[in-house]
Parts: sequence; structure tokens; C-alpha cells
Amino acid sequence: MHNKWLTLLFLYCFAQVLSAQAPPPLKLFLNHKNMKGASFSLMAKDVSNGETLYAYDTERELTPASVMKLVTTATALELLGADFRFPTTLEFDGVLADSVLKGNLYIKGSGDPSLGSSHFASNRSTYTPDKNVFIPQWTDALKTKGIRRISGSVIADESVFDTEGVSLKWVNEDLGSYYGAGCYGLNVFDNRFNLYVNTGAPHTKPEIVSSEPQMPSLRFHNYLTAASIRSDSSYTLGAPFSNDRYLYGIVPANKSGYMLRGDIPDPALFLAQYLDNQLRMEGIKAEGTPTCYRILAEENKWIPGSRKELITTYSPTLRDIVRITNERSHNLYADALLKAVGLGYTPRPGEVISSSGRGIKAVKTYWRQKGLNTSSLWMFDGNGIALADKVSTSFLCDLLVYMATKSEQRDAFIASLPKAGLEGSVANFLKGSSLQGRTVLKSGGVSRVRSYAGYITKGDKRYAVVLIANNFAGTDAGIRKEMEKLLLSLF
Repeated sequence: MHNKWLTLLFLYCFAQVLSAQAPPPLKLFLNHKNMKGASFSLMAKDVSNGETLYAYDTERELTPASVMKLVTTATALELLGADFRFPTTLEFDGVLADSVLKGNLYIKGSGDPSLGSSHFASNRSTYTPDKNVFIPQWTDALKTKGIRRISGSVIADESVFDTEGVSLKWVNEDLGSYYGAGCYGLNVFDNRFNLYVNTGAPHTKPEIVSSEPQMPSLRFHNYLTAASIRSDSSYTLGAPFSNDRYLYGIVPANKSGYMLRGDIPDPALFLAQYLDNQLRMEGIKAEGTPTCYRILAEENKWIPGSRKELITTYSPTLRDIVRITNERSHNLYADALLKAVGLGYTPRPGEVISSSGRGIKAVKTYWRQKGLNTSSLWMFDGNGIALADKVSTSFLCDLLVYMATKSEQRDAFIASLPKAGLEGSVANFLKGSSLQGRTVLKSGGVSRVRSYAGYITKGDKRYAVVLIANNFAGTDAGIRKEMEKLLLSLF
């Protein structure tokens, strides 16, 4: 009889716990017709004491999409510090005599994703590469040094990272897209170009007009069709280092100068060519053909040696780069941060590992050392594009609690998250609700994936909140609306 009462008491207490952690609003959300067959996980913790407020299926490994950027940015802040800056150095070898550099001019990269970025330009509405300050600075440095001619070439040295610019786990439709631009040891102009087309009547093929910056080496295969629609549903497809870009899909009819976007397939080579052209416009001619480390190494022509520094350009602080990464959900920035922290990982003897792989090792090692359970963390990039990326809400929630309570970088991290209903990728989420302005969230979304993670302030309490839905039915807009209802009901 005694054991029976203990069993009943245990079951009663367990039921009370489940009731507290799976309240009616959550049950209503889970019973929605679009959640049939879907996977969902939710966790919310009181930041001040780590106590769980809500929990549902918290160890389930789910695809997080861009919420994975929180793991990358938090780690980068922890390991590199908020005041870290990426350097890009203009160097030369050989000797200078009679205004002639008898050698080569090198652009030495460290993986800076912000060089010439539109997010730090004075005019953020468009790409204005000719007005980016680093080009005049570099040109002036050569003039100050007295260099008027270069007997060798302009060479981009992107060797700090490997040539695996994109994750092997990305799907085909991401390759060549503006959001799926590869990340290399040298990046420039967000590794993106704008392509302008004139469209005619429905069912006709648009005319390609120009690109910005100019991409004369690219060959565009135009399979676009104009249609009576308001916004385009087009794709720019192509492989890294390939000069072929394929344009598919539909675009609005009867538009002049309609803008599409794509990736710069070889940013290091492009930057060498771009600088070579800019120098010629300033009367400084390089006699050799512009090239890069990748090409020279493949041809066994790369010759390491001592160089002299001409000028070094520094990126904005990591604090600012992390803010753009999370607020604008910038995939290139996130991958660059992952690879940058990977430079601190020392491969084991005989270990062959990519730049991204080193970053992933560094991430998991760091958080294990901080006492977090990383068994549910499966990273294949730094930005969440890979559908193979998996993580649990339990891990993400613990990371959020750590960053808010134990990290010396807490202010920079929390400030990087956009205010729901007001900023960035969550400008329309919770807009006009009671949670607007007191909720900061990173959002994530790919096909049949929707996720949110961040902090909600209620009274004098701050809560770390993570919710992820995978494989739901219906539209992305529909599931966003249901998640809004859920959060408003819970908080």
C-alpha cells in the first residue's frame, strides 16, 4: 500500500510538471492542422536562475536554419573578443627603383567579410564599389611610396582559408545565389553583384543590361521569363570559381532596370582584377596578368617569400560585424566568423580538415569546456544554410543563458539581436503586439523550417526562449503567425 501511494504521488507530481511545461497554448499550437506530422521543440528559461519555465521535446535535434548564427557569433565574441578587427594588407616583394616596382603587389587577406561591404558603406541601399574607401587608400599608398609602374602582377593572397568556400552540404539552389556566396580568405563587396535587366511583355525573355560591380568575365545563360507578377521568383545558379551563371524563373513584366542578385564566384581573383583596373585608371600599370594564390598554387607557380607592408586596412570591430550578422542574417559574415575561430584550432598529426571543419571543432570544444552538452550540435557551416545542420533547443537555451549571465561579451551579443517588431529580419514579427520592443530574437527559415531564439523581458525578468518547427504543412507566413500567437499566449 505504501508503494502504491508513492507511485500515485509520483505520477501526480509528474503530471503537474508536464502541465506547467506544456500549457494549453502550447497544446493548442501542437494540435493545429499544419503541425500534423511536424516536429516542434520549445524551451524557455529564467535567465537569472536558469530555471525552466516551459519545455517541450527539448532534446530533439532539429534543423535551426539561421538561428545557427547565434552559435557562431557567440563563439566568435568569446574567442576573438568584441574589439577584434580583420586586417587586409597590401604588400610587395622585389625592389623599388626609379618609380618601378620590380616585383609583385599582393593583397593579403585574413578572411574579412566586410571589405567594401554595403552594410558599412555610406549608402546602404546599393553597392557603390568605386566609392569604397579602401581603394583610394591603397592607391594613395602606392603613390606615396613612389610606385608608378609594377613589372609583375597584382596577386590576391587568400591562402589563410582553403578553397572550400561553400559547404558541401548545401543544396544546388543555394549555389550561385546572393545569399549563398562562398567565403574565402579574401572577400569583397559582400561577394555579391547586382544584375539589371529590362523586362517586356509577359512570356518574353528579359534583356540583360549591366551588372554592378561590372563582371565582364561572367557568362550569363538567360532562361528567365517575364510574367504578370509583383515580385520575382528567380534563381541565379552556378558553381564556385565558374564563370557560368544560369538565370531561371520568372520576373515582373514591363520593368526597366529590374535588379536581380548573384554571387561573385571567385572573390580573390575578382579583387586582384578590380584593383589592377583601378590602378590603371590612376596611371599605375602592372605589366603582368592579375591572379590569385589558388590559381598559382594549382599551377605550382606560387613562390612564398618575404614581403614588405605597404598599407593595412582594418575591418569594423567584431561587435559591429556580429550585429550585422544577426540583425541582417548575413550568411557570408557568419561563415567568415566560423573560419576565423577555426584558425585557433590545431589539427592533430595527420588530420586533414577544412577551414570550416576547424571552426566547427573550435566551437564544440569551447562550449564543452564551458559545461554545455554539445552532443546535439551538428554544424556543417556557420550560417545555417545546410539542411544537415541540427541542434536542440536545450543546447541553444543553455548557450543563451550563458551569454546573458557569464560571458564578458554579453552586452555585444545581446545588442546584436534585432528587436522584434522593429528591426532586421524580425521587423514584422510580433509587430504592434505587447512583446514588441521587449523581445530580441534571431529568426531562421528555409523550406519547411521556422525558428526563433533570443530573449523576452517581462517585468523585471529576462527569459531565454528558443522554438523550432520542422516539416510543418501550410505556408511559412502561416506558421509564423501561429508562433506569434504562441509566444503572446505564453508571455
